[in-house]
Amino acid sequence: MRRHLLTTTAAMLLAFTGSAFAGMDEAKTFLDKEIGDLSTLSRADQEKEMQWYIDAAKPFAGMEIKVVSETLTTHEYESKVLAKAFTDITGIKVTHDLIGEGDVVEKLQTQMQSGENIYDAYVNDSDLIGTHWRYQQVRNLTDWMAGEGKDVTSPTLDIKDFIGTSFTTAPDKKLYQLPTQQFANLYWFRYDWFNDEKNKADFKAKYGYDLGVPVNWSAYEDIAEFFTGREIDGKKVYGHMDYGKKDPSLGWRFTDAWLSMAGNGDKGLPNGLPVDEWGIKVNEKSQPVGSCVARGGDTNGPAAVYSIVKYLDWLKAYAPPEAQGMTFGEAGPVPAQGNVAQQIFWYTAFTADAVKKGLPVVNEDGTPKWRMAPSPHGVYWKEGMKLGYQDVGSWTLMKSTPEKNAQAAWLYAQFVTSKTVDVKKSHVGLTFIRESTIQDKSFTKRAPELGGLVEFYRSPARVQWSPTGTNVPDYPKLAQLWWQAIGDAAAGNKTPQEAMDSLCAEQEKVLQRLQRAGVQGDIGPNLAEEHDIEYWSKDAAEKGNIAPQLKIENEKEKPVTVNYDELVKSWQK
Repeated sequence: MRRHLLTTTAAMLLAFTGSAFAGMDEAKTFLDKEIGDLSTLSRADQEKEMQWYIDAAKPFAGMEIKVVSETLTTHEYESKVLAKAFTDITGIKVTHDLIGEGDVVEKLQTQMQSGENIYDAYVNDSDLIGTHWRYQQVRNLTDWMAGEGKDVTSPTLDIKDFIGTSFTTAPDKKLYQLPTQQFANLYWFRYDWFNDEKNKADFKAKYGYDLGVPVNWSAYEDIAEFFTGREIDGKKVYGHMDYGKKDPSLGWRFTDAWLSMAGNGDKGLPNGLPVDEWGIKVNEKSQPVGSCVARGGDTNGPAAVYSIVKYLDWLKAYAPPEAQGMTFGEAGPVPAQGNVAQQIFWYTAFTADAVKKGLPVVNEDGTPKWRMAPSPHGVYWKEGMKLGYQDVGSWTLMKSTPEKNAQAAWLYAQFVTSKTVDVKKSHVGLTFIRESTIQDKSFTKRAPELGGLVEFYRSPARVQWSPTGTNVPDYPKLAQLWWQAIGDAAAGNKTPQEAMDSLCAEQEKVLQRLQRAGVQGDIGPNLAEEHDIEYWSKDAAEKGNIAPQLKIENEKEKPVTVNYDELVKSWQK
């Protein structure tokens, strides 16, 4: 008993001592060593914001919380630097685990199914917004900030400054997740090769138009053909890069909005309505009614099949032969090795690794030989559609997390996204979440070193890049179907049409199970009757929509390119 009392007393003293050393001195040390002038706030306002965290955290001093995210540079900075600073300043001990993206979703699913509190907060992709809204197992932050979380919601949070909240807001107009990092999937090209006089002259002579950033897939295909096999600086180069191994990462390659670039789905931002870029259709109540064209969906429609055909054609004809056996992780570093002219599908999360001095794609002065630009679109694409994908990792609070734990975790989530730290965090990870950070003078200065990243995020074009939307009712269950279907097409086991027919049928099996189970109530799936594509195309036209589109006989449209420097100037105007 005495030993137990001594242990308890020691624990109390430790907790007490831990909180005693938390406060403004620790905050000032952090601001001096880590932040400096890399903040949109003045030093006085930084200290004011820190004082609010110190005061708000007092009821939680000595508490321990666990949060989790996938392993990205931004989250490594949060885990290794910001978590310690938060603990030093507030007295709340944070363990910020870094695990694989699939593992994050698995832990989240386990907590949803069991009700056991595994983590106090998750950095969870906003791709799950439709899942969270329909299952109602996460706290909606709109109500949380007005209720249980009111006393722990920072007066300087400034939700309107976040550029990704339209992606984390459900059809009920409630905010379910708070963005903490985001990056887009853009077009990447060798700016130096595109501006080489001989390359320009040879291209113009062969194709009859100027070499430049491709606006459509026809131009991308011509450029891929032109560079493949060409010798530059003594080595053979390729006009395209991609990957094709049957692996879960092949699924992201397609759910990350490849079909939308082709012209699948309907018009609408951030996602097409009533048919989204997965080809899933919803009714006026936001209930999913189908995925196959037979139910008015578009997963196996002409635009989707065209997107798979082009993916396979380009992979085989214009990418390095080894690309067909590569995964996402293996293919990612290849363009930076210096033998690829362009890549239609390139994540801006690679930026930091592609601007390192000494790389074949970086000049001696540290500026890149490459640029990123808006992605080209396919023949089925129409103005008003989304044009690509944006990953938005967002803080998510489960309802199964005890209230006090959720409140402490919410303080940490706000701290790592606060205006005090966000500019510095963005310089480390290059994953912008705040408009004020994007416009910060430090990024104006650094922009020439980042290959067009800053210019893109300051451009009006960025709104056309968005994550998976609310039409997808169960992201974990549906997303895993994609890599298996596409993998069959990549391996030659099925034609593109057969692969997409199989995919939409499997998606509808999941929708049917959800409908029968009734677990999502009156916003869950409600499958439509089946008709032919002509019926649904006519029905869409009568209602002012476009999906599913009928097949276009000539899918090789007139190629169009644009000069990159002129494009950037047009954004600035």
